[in-house]
Amino acid sequence: MSNSENHDPQQVPTGPHELELEILELRPALEAVLMVADQPLDHLTLAQAVGHPPAEVERALADLSAEYLQQGRGFDLRPVAGGWRFFSRAEFASAVERFILEGQQARLTQAALETVAVVAYRQPISRSRISAIRGVNVDGVVRTLVTRGLIEEHGTDAESGALLYRTTSYFLERMGLGGIDELPALAPLLPEVDDPDAYGSDEFAHAAPTPDGDTPDGDTPDRDPPDAESDDDA
Repeated sequence: MSNSENHDPQQVPTGPHELELEILELRPALEAVLMVADQPLDHLTLAQAVGHPPAEVERALADLSAEYLQQGRGFDLRPVAGGWRFFSRAEFASAVERFILEGQQARLTQAALETVAVVAYRQPISRSRISAIRGVNVDGVVRTLVTRGLIEEHGTDAESGALLYRTTSYFLERMGLGGIDELPALAPLLPEVDDPDAYGSDEFAHAAPTPDGDTPDGDTPDRDPPDAESDDDA
C-alpha cells in the first residue's frame, strides 16, 4: 500500500527535516506564531508549526477571530489573501496614527493611489487604458507600483499586445481584503455617473495625454525619466 493510501487527513503536515515537536496548547501556540509572522499564514503552514492537525487549526483560527471580536480587543485576526494575520481594529486607528511619526512610512502619492484604484477596479488593464481613464501619462507611476509589489504583469491584450496589469496578493493584504470581490461598489461614490463602467470605455479616451505631454483638461502629467518607455511599447 502506498504512502498516499495511508494518508490520514488529521495527520500533522511535516517538512523535509521533521523536528521533535513538543505538544503545545493550540491557541497560545497559534497566537505566538501569528504574532511574529510578516505575511498571512494559511492553516496548513500553521498546523506544521504548532504540531496540530490542520482541521483543528482551522477551527481554532475561526474561534480566535470570533473571540477577539466579542471581547472588543484592539486587534482582529482576519482571513486575508489566502491566510490569517493580525490587524489593528479600525476603531483605534487614531491611536495608531499618533504613534507613527509623520514621514516614517513611505506613503503613496496621490497619483499612485489613483492609479492603483483604476487597476483594482478595471483589472486586467493596460497602461494606455489607465492613461485614458486618468488623463495623464502613467508609465512612471506604474513602474513604482510594480516595484512596491502592489500590481503585477498579467498577460497581454489579445488585440494590441500591450502588457496587462492586475493587483497582487500583497495589495489585498495591505487593504485587508480577502479578494477583489470585497472592494466597495463604485456607484455610491460616483453619484453623478449613471454607469461607473463608462470610465473604462472609449468615451473617456479624449482625456489621454497629448503627444506633447499636455492633457486636455490642463492637468500636469505624471513625470517620467527621459528614457521611460511609452504605452505603445507596452
